[in-house]
Amino acid sequence: MLILAIDTSAVASAALVSDDSLESAVASFATEDTRSHAEVLAPGIDRLLTGAGLRGADVDVIVTGVGPGPFTGLRSGIVTARSLAFVWQKPLYGLMSLDAIALEVAESTESAAEFIVATDARRKEVYWARYALAGGQLPQLLDGPHVGFAADLPDLPVYGAGAGLYADVLKAVPEFAGRQPEALSLGQFALARLAAGGQLLDTTPLYLRESDAQVPGPRKRAL
Repeated sequence: MLILAIDTSAVASAALVSDDSLESAVASFATEDTRSHAEVLAPGIDRLLTGAGLRGADVDVIVTGVGPGPFTGLRSGIVTARSLAFVWQKPLYGLMSLDAIALEVAESTESAAEFIVATDARRKEVYWARYALAGGQLPQLLDGPHVGFAADLPDLPVYGAGAGLYADVLKAVPEFAGRQPEALSLGQFALARLAAGGQLLDTTPLYLRESDAQVPGPRKRAL
């Protein structure tokens, strides 16, 4: 199975993962910029496919991160995934973006039995979710996702860029203090879950709060 994974909940990233490839990774890219998703995503996917000698027709499944994340960036990835799935006539699924970091935690040498993944939500808040690990299985979501102040998070080890921003009030794990969700880990999570007969999400975005942009109401007519 060849999966094209996309995530724009923080940085813009895409990856090709396959159960026929060593360690499942075929090719991937991720930006460092968190504000240029629309400009770099489609060209980046085209380069991924070309570099791997593949076409859209070779992809079996498309998976997109559904957040939580900022409105504009998250929408870029989801719309791109929906468009490619429509054009290529491929199955399309969603996966919570925080799961990508949770998988990396599970694969690390020293991971806690229960932990938090947190990313930057701006406005001095974080997006976060609580996970548990058991017996070499995929991370199990216990609670979340939520958005809130770092000081209000449970008293557990915290992984991800949100932890790095608020290390003064969180039990931040230094090795993961700058980690953002990326498509490579997201695709590997999806591949493992599908192989185990698990279910993925649809592509409904997890915004968690309203967009800053609001449609103005009707103007009152002057008397």
